[in-house]
Amino acid sequence: MNIILKDVFGLDYVITQNPVQFEQSEVPKINYSVQKFTRDGIKISPVTLLFEYGIKDHLIEVNNHKDYNKLFFKSHSEIPFDILAASFWLITRYEEYLPFKQDKYNRFDVKNSLAFQYDFIEIPLVNLWLEQFKKVLSVKYPEIKFKEHQFSYISTVDIDNAYKFKFKGIMREAGGYLKSLLTRNFKEIKERTAVVLNNKPDPFDSYDFLLDVQKRYNLNVLYFFLLGDYGVNDKNHPANNKDFQVLIKHLADYAKIGIHPSYRSNNDLNQLKVEVNRLANITHRDIKNSRQHFAILKFPETYQALLQTGIINDYSMGYGNYNGFRASFCIPYNWYDLDAEQETPLVIHPFCIIETTLKFTNKATDQTAIQFAKPIIDEVKKYKGELVTTIHNDTMGSVSEWKGWKEVYEQIVKEALSK
Repeated sequence: MNIILKDVFGLDYVITQNPVQFEQSEVPKINYSVQKFTRDGIKISPVTLLFEYGIKDHLIEVNNHKDYNKLFFKSHSEIPFDILAASFWLITRYEEYLPFKQDKYNRFDVKNSLAFQYDFIEIPLVNLWLEQFKKVLSVKYPEIKFKEHQFSYISTVDIDNAYKFKFKGIMREAGGYLKSLLTRNFKEIKERTAVVLNNKPDPFDSYDFLLDVQKRYNLNVLYFFLLGDYGVNDKNHPANNKDFQVLIKHLADYAKIGIHPSYRSNNDLNQLKVEVNRLANITHRDIKNSRQHFAILKFPETYQALLQTGIINDYSMGYGNYNGFRASFCIPYNWYDLDAEQETPLVIHPFCIIETTLKFTNKATDQTAIQFAKPIIDEVKKYKGELVTTIHNDTMGSVSEWKGWKEVYEQIVKEALSK
């Protein structure tokens, strides 16, 4: 009710279980019960979901609908389904609390999601539902004044590996040379040497370009830094590396920053606290923003851990290998902890486009990428939501595999900012 009525509609509300009070009330009202009234208001027939404690495996049957596109928890009321329960089920990621098959990174697999299976993953379905709900309310209660939203855009940058060759330290430098030698990759040996001797820019060094784009388009940019200990899935520079710290401070002078919790930290709260403190100590500021490395979310553990470290904004609500709307929603909202049965102060900012997904999942080229990105951008604009896109510093550098993708990023920026 807070998300739908307050955040989206901008309305105050009161919940009553007193039938006499409800019957006699002259204000706009919604009857969310099986009881019938002569002065019913808007009738929504409820399923049991919002009256339950604990997590149960509900039978979900998705139906097509001319006004609501897809719906489930169907009924025969004025609203043809339990829009409150269905919205709650999607936004809380209820299905991810249930047993599921994991992918190679131990994540919830997008192919297990209801949105993927019923082909609504590329639209923010809850926003669509609420627009229809608003129309029903407006017909019944034309005096209602709804909140006017403004579309906004946040360009986020994940820094998983700040530099390909520079500032790696003697041991990792030697290991890199040895690996190239054993694989007879003499081209990489030559390139590494040129970079180390400052005769050539590091292939992952795209920071001047990123700052230039930010300045030219007056972008709201947010950088996420990986500060975990070195591991198979965590390969950034050591947090105590002075050159890496200089980079972090430099970018923090021009944009907002956040922590990019390491792969290892997913199962280790103390490690997460260490990483947040590292970034706080480097920048001399409280760290309030976060996005999980590999977009790994485990419900409710990930968000419970972030709350314990003082994070208040998280940007992990999306899939690391599929563009679209993981929670079927494109407006920031407070996370509801299903285990604790309570709303929390943690604000979720869903992201919906990653350049690596465009390339590897959509098989897009630098010439075709915008064709895949534009429909998703248009969906967020349609509902005046918050568009969050993700790129990486290495893809915006000079790696030959990513040639032309700087232009893709600028195309996405221009499309996002166009009227």
